[in-house]
Amino acid sequence: MEITYEACVRYVRGEATLTEARAVRSWLADPTNEAQAQEWMGRYAAETQPAAGTTDPYNYAAMRENLHAQLGRAPAPQVVPLHLARPTWWRWAAAAAVAGLTAGGSWLWQAQHQPAALATASYSTPYGQTRLVQLPDGSEVTLNAHSTLRYAATADARQPREVWLDGEAFFSVKHTVDNKRFVVHTTGNFNVEVLGTKFTVYRRHEQARVVLLSGKVRVDFTDQTQTDVILKPGELLQTVDAKPKAVVHKAVKAASYAAWTDDRMSFDATSLAEVATRLQDTYGVEVIVADSALNQRKFTGTFPTANLDVLCEDLAEAFHLRIEHQQNRLILFRKPVSHPSSHE
Repeated sequence: MEITYEACVRYVRGEATLTEARAVRSWLADPTNEAQAQEWMGRYAAETQPAAGTTDPYNYAAMRENLHAQLGRAPAPQVVPLHLARPTWWRWAAAAAVAGLTAGGSWLWQAQHQPAALATASYSTPYGQTRLVQLPDGSEVTLNAHSTLRYAATADARQPREVWLDGEAFFSVKHTVDNKRFVVHTTGNFNVEVLGTKFTVYRRHEQARVVLLSGKVRVDFTDQTQTDVILKPGELLQTVDAKPKAVVHKAVKAASYAAWTDDRMSFDATSLAEVATRLQDTYGVEVIVADSALNQRKFTGTFPTANLDVLCEDLAEAFHLRIEHQQNRLILFRKPVSHPSSHE
């Protein structure tokens, strides 16, 4: 069907038919339609300029709730991209994506050691960006760069709230009056179960890690011969796929593991090899350490991450390195020691 301004308005207001809504969602999902959608969004804002005390036409949450009410469906998770100006074409495209989760099908995602689960939402972040996902129960998940979160809704009160994570995320889980469990599944050697707390989960490079900032979590190992571990605030638990029983459980500076949520990269006696890995995971660049002996050098410090070139300058100055940025590659060199010139 032909997509018109009137069809998009009906869609945003929740007045479109299911067939029309699907067509509008497909149209909005195509970046080539961005200019037209942006023009229509501005026109819609002008036509619906709110009087004092009325709803903001760009109140995405209100539009989303209205759409779900019109369709008679349960609310879906809301994605709030960080560092984006408002209003943008993405608002209408996001409405398409969110509504599509409730009206347009689902995904099956098989996690290692886990049964297939019906996921009503799937969110991913590109390199160099983070994203806030607001779940229907009021919990919030901040995804780090190059990460994916899948959320499974269930109407069965006996079933836990469940998400599946690839990459890294910060969780702020809301406690429910019925003490409903919240479970984070990973493809590592454990899952994380909570009631209400703040923590980070990391799953990359055949390693899995959870760091607790507040509250209490239970780490449930997929190997039933291993005893579950209850973490206290300020504690880390980490496993490696190759050695599932070699569990690291220790006290750490927990805040440093969540610094990325504030656009900072924090190192605490971190080896250069690990620094290189984090740069690769965050920015999608290839990192080469020219002198392998440098890999064991330890670094401590916190740096802003908004600009990769600025971060490289800060790292080079703080840790006496020379860093060359060549397209999608970073090369780390040992910086020569300069000697003062002698004068007669």
